[in-house]
Formats: sequence, structure tokens, C-alpha cells
Amino acid sequence: MFKTKYKFNSESLSFDKIRLGIIGWLLKIMAYFFAGILVAILFNLVFSYFFDSPKDKILKRENGQMVLKYEIIQKRLNQISDVLTDLQNRDDNIYRAIFEAEPIPKSVREAGFGGINRYADLEGYESSEIVINSVKKLDMLSKKMYIQSKSYDEVIALAKNKGAMLSSLPAILPISNKDFSRISTGFGFKIHPIYKIKIFHPGLDFAALTGTEIYATGNGTVVIADRSFRGYGNHIVIDHGFGYKTLYGHMSAFNVRAGQKVKRGDVIGFVGNTGLSTGSHLHYEVWKEGAKVDPINYFYNDLTPEQYEQMIAISNNNGQSFD
Repeated sequence: MFKTKYKFNSESLSFDKIRLGIIGWLLKIMAYFFAGILVAILFNLVFSYFFDSPKDKILKRENGQMVLKYEIIQKRLNQISDVLTDLQNRDDNIYRAIFEAEPIPKSVREAGFGGINRYADLEGYESSEIVINSVKKLDMLSKKMYIQSKSYDEVIALAKNKGAMLSSLPAILPISNKDFSRISTGFGFKIHPIYKIKIFHPGLDFAALTGTEIYATGNGTVVIADRSFRGYGNHIVIDHGFGYKTLYGHMSAFNVRAGQKVKRGDVIGFVGNTGLSTGSHLHYEVWKEGAKVDPINYFYNDLTPEQYEQMIAISNNNGQSFD
């Protein structure tokens, strides 16, 4: 109920009742109405500031569950990353080492993604950081898995060629030498028999009678069969593939010609004393990727560990070469 209001009348010295017209009443009602609305709005703002609505509670609960799920995904991605790292280490240090393949550079495995920001559409949200980190981790793992997959494709191809490679390696003695008595000079610095100075001797010398058979030490193709009176004299070079070549020097005669394919154990020629030589012998070299290496390290098809040690001792005893 609205209270009755009075106005003092100075002429009659009495209080007269104030009577509102229709407009006055409407203005009064509207003032109360808008005041009520204002109070309701203020109350709603204060309430919503301190208390969550049922919808907000549902959204916050769902958001918390989503963050928890992303944290679980992060842990699983880290576990997958650890497994992939182990596979990469095995690939570089075992599988590729077995087939003498170069390991994949770390710069290739760890390379990121260049160019524009790939994650711009994920920015600006409350959980953007954990979502972006998860997507980045997934992208990196996908790239590493692709590189690892290509590496295994290469290893599979190498494995298919492993039989051919093993047959091609220079893995037997070039002449019959069961008691090792024919090894006269080893690999390394030796006294030259003519110049009497210490020079590098890049192979093994096998003392043997002229005409003794010489064997191909691995499958390959004869690329040189050169008759000469200098240096190596009559000599043969066999390309075994896979980066390996062998040289047979000071021969008396050939049993093969340039361009001919040979197999391990084939007789390719005969011991002689041609070229710069002071006695009948075979000078034998192994080349790996163009570098001359110690042939004694490749006789594993013929020698036991004990025989290998004995052969090393014999080759190191004599300080003067035949050529």
C-alpha cells in the first residue's frame, strides 16, 4: 500500500491530502518497477560472481576432465617417445652397424617443422598450452616414426644383399698357407729390400715358389689384369663391390682377364717375381673405400682366433719386405 501524503496549506493553516493524477501514479509505479529490476540485476551479478551456475559447473568439470585426459595423453606420448628412442639407438648402433651403414644424423632425426605457425588455431584458450604441447609432441613423433620407417626399409634392403656382401668380402688367404710359413712381411712400416729405408708397406707378402696358385679371396669382377716390369709387376685388381677391392702383385702368369667375373677360391694366376721384387712371392692388398687396410683383418673364413694371433705375430717379426 502506498502511504497517503499531505501538504501544509498556509492559508487554512491545515494539512491537505495530496491527490496524484493518473500520470503521477504511472510515474510512481514505473519508478518502483525499474528500481526492482536494478536490484535484481545487481543481485544476479553479485551472485554469479561468487557462485557458479549449474551450466558453469558442468563446463568447469568437463574442462578439468579434458585437462586430465591431455595429461594422460602426454604421459603416453612420452612413453612412446622413449620406446622410439630405444629403437633409434638399436638401429644406429646395431642394425646399421652390422651392415656397415652410416647412422642417421641426429640433426635429421631431431629436425623440427619450419615455416608458419602450425598451431595458431589452438591459441587463445584456457587450456591452449597443454593442447599445443600435446599436438607438437604427436607431430614430432610422427616425423621420427617416418624417418625410422625409411631407415628400416634401407636395413631390409641391406639384409637382402647381406649374402652377396658376405660372399664378396676378401675373407680367405690368397694362397695355400696352412702353417703360415709363407707369410714373410706384414702391413705397416718396413725396410725396403732395395732402397734400405723404412717405408710404408701397404699389404702382405707371401713367399712361395714361382707357379704357386693364387686364389680370388672373394666374389667380384677383374678390373685390372696388367702386365708390367715395374712396381707391382704383373698384377690383378678385383672389384668385390660394397667398397672393397683387392690387388695381387708380382705374378708370373694370369688365369683370368679384365672384365671376367670370379668367385671366392677361383685360381686367378700364379706366384712370380715380376716388377720391383727381390724374390718369388705374392704381394696382396685390400682396399676399403679407396684406402689400403691391413688384409690380416679379413681372413676370418680361414682362421681360428688362435691362428689369427699366430699370424699377426709372424707378420710383425720380419722388418724387411720383398718389394
